[in-house]
Amino acid sequence: MAVVATETQYRVLAVDDNLLDRKLIERLLKTSSYQVTTVDSGRKALQFLGLQDDQSNSPSVSSDHHDINLVITDYCMPEMTGYELLKKIKESSSSLKDIPVVIMSSENVPARINRCLEEGAEEFFLKPVRLSDMGRLKPHILKGKYKEQQEQEVLQNNNNTSSNNYSNKRKAEDDETSRGMTRPRFTSSLTMP
Repeated sequence: MAVVATETQYRVLAVDDNLLDRKLIERLLKTSSYQVTTVDSGRKALQFLGLQDDQSNSPSVSSDHHDINLVITDYCMPEMTGYELLKKIKESSSSLKDIPVVIMSSENVPARINRCLEEGAEEFFLKPVRLSDMGRLKPHILKGKYKEQQEQEVLQNNNNTSSNNYSNKRKAEDDETSRGMTRPRFTSSLTMP
């Protein structure tokens, strides 16, 4: 009987307005053992992640947005560029700001690449994206997972510390109260006739 090791499947949100490019990146990601969700615009990506624009009152497309381990997005898209999507993710106040973001573009513009990397993109892939590029994603996902675990540990430690502080404060108050209270002394006033 063979023992099969189950490897964690990471989830990637792929964003591209071009159907052929979206299908290509989806196939490459699936071939590389990633679970893939695709959307055709930055706005839909924000909705999926639960980070809708203030102008949009529509509900989130999915409730499992916290399971996304990486976002890969095209740079040139109508309405919202990949750069704008990157900024909205990184500026969010939620834990989603730690999700690694990779930008893709068919244009090799150094100023654009630098701007994306400075804003927090992990990588910048030139299209057409190749299977060999997929191997460069996992270290970013693992780094993001590690950072997320570290933040959870800090939160848990803070909660434990504040709980312990409350317990210690309560104990100190109880000790102070008991010190202030003195037991009445029993004195025997036995008199002998």
